Amino acid sequence: MRALVQRVGEASVTVDGDIVGQIGPGLLVLVCAMQGDTQAQSDWLARKVVNLRIFRDEQDRMNRSVLDVGGSALVVSQFTLAAETKGNRPGFSTAAAPADGKRLYEHFSSAVAGHGVPVANGIFGADMKVALLNDGPVTIWLDSER
Repeated sequence: MRALVQRVGEASVTVDGDIVGQIGPGLLVLVCAMQGDTQAQSDWLARKVVNLRIFRDEQDRMNRSVLDVGGSALVVSQFTLAAETKGNRPGFSTAAAPADGKRLYEHFSSAVAGHGVPVANGIFGADMKVALLNDGPVTIWLDSER
């Protein structure tokens, strides 16, 4: 599985003009299931995200996790993280099939919540508008295969 993690002051996702998920300080996590991904990879990614030390400590060093700072996570599905860009038009054939992608996205979101992080979500497969106030900016790419 792949995730793009952004440290945010706030973030929200809107579908059809309605805010469906919103957080204050924490993480915006754009997540994509790839073909062949498993629940074990989803669990690994969730554990990695909640323990990623990208928040400032008292010495202004990135040394604290979202758990340490009491932050939240906005988890949004984004199959375009599977983009293959050999040419000018991206291909997405390495993304998981929609049913598998939805199952793993929901499992990932539940796993993050299971670690004690409050979670808000987008809607899988919907046309979403994501707004965020990137803090830093800090943006980290994670891949369960790397």
